Amino acid sequence: MPTVSDVAARAGVSTATVSRALNGKPTVDPDLAARVRQAADELGYQPNGPARNLRRQEAAVVALIISDVENPFFTAIARGVEDVAHEVGYSVVLCNSDESVEKENRYLDIAIQERVAGVILSPSGPTSTVAKLASRGTAYVAVDRPLPGQDSDVVLVDTRLAAREATAHLVAQGYERIGCITGPAGVRTADDRLAGYRDALKAARRRTPKLVRRTEYKAAGAHRAALDLLAQSEPPDALLIANSAMAVGVLQALQERGVRAGRDVGLVTFDDAPWAALVDPPLSVVAQPAYEIGAVAARLLLARIADPTRPPTATTLGARLIERASSRR
Repeated sequence: MPTVSDVAARAGVSTATVSRALNGKPTVDPDLAARVRQAADELGYQPNGPARNLRRQEAAVVALIISDVENPFFTAIARGVEDVAHEVGYSVVLCNSDESVEKENRYLDIAIQERVAGVILSPSGPTSTVAKLASRGTAYVAVDRPLPGQDSDVVLVDTRLAAREATAHLVAQGYERIGCITGPAGVRTADDRLAGYRDALKAARRRTPKLVRRTEYKAAGAHRAALDLLAQSEPPDALLIANSAMAVGVLQALQERGVRAGRDVGLVTFDDAPWAALVDPPLSVVAQPAYEIGAVAARLLLARIADPTRPPTATTLGARLIERASSRR
């Protein structure tokens, strides 16, 4: 791999001149700078990331650490972040934590090593390792879930209220045995959606049935949970599902058991995935403003980078229920 010395030798200048030229220093003669860049291009020279950033103090890059890159909710958040960042000349590096604290921690270490300007993350699990960002003065914003024990900028959705409204809709449709498939205990969004479901049943003076299952935020876990619920002596006649990835697993389980959504079991799922309106019957959903979450988070991060002393801001957005055939009697 070509080095600074190789570029210097090719351009006929000192290594210090190469360094100044490649870092855009105005003190370098334009002809010399052009010669250095030409030599670097001819050799295929790539500056060392950490070393370059150490000289510049930080890169015009933000890291986005999301929980599941396959989930359309998080990809929409990423688009919102990228659009806002791009407008002001920042690039976005996307990292997928897979709901793993270990992977999240590794990506945070990389972000620190590369001296990114800031980090936006969806925390994995009830613990987080962002204290290392704070100790180094790196700006960060949480999305979708708050950071445990951290007073930070955060962008959330009131999913407890949204889950309550979705469950109340199922009650109003006349369903009697409404179940809930949600995410792992200790994950704020999973806990809130379960709480909202229980709020609605309590308000309707319904006995809370033993029709709750908790699993990972994945299709496979929801598939197992749905099969277990359908095997009960009194299976649910409706289900609230915590996200669109889980909805895929539930639909698979219904198909395997010969149970039809909207006819045998009412369904409402969180997140309006692109395919939700295309299945038969179309799925009723709780649509979260994912793109707006990303855009707001990016603006907060840029404000934090510009003024590290500003007070933390908590932004809570609303979700809306879209009623389709899967939840109508």
